[in-house]
Amino acid sequence: MDRQQILDLYTWWPAICFRHPGKGSVPTAVVGVIHPREDGEREVRACEDCVITMEDIRREEAARSGSDYEPGHLGRVLG
Repeated sequence: MDRQQILDLYTWWPAICFRHPGKGSVPTAVVGVIHPREDGEREVRACEDCVITMEDIRREEAARSGSDYEPGHLGRVLG
């Protein structure tokens, strides 16, 4: 899959990237959820570059371990 095909697997909303807050509000996708004490649930959002970087890491880890890699699952718990 190319970059755009991977990005198209996510839902994008303007927000602050957890790794690049200095960019301000940019298109972001949910890549995780945290549960701060006494503050419910918070989404962790990443910009397009970070999503691609994280997908590359997942793909490389899958290749090393002999596992299957399927993009589009950042932020989801896989069984």
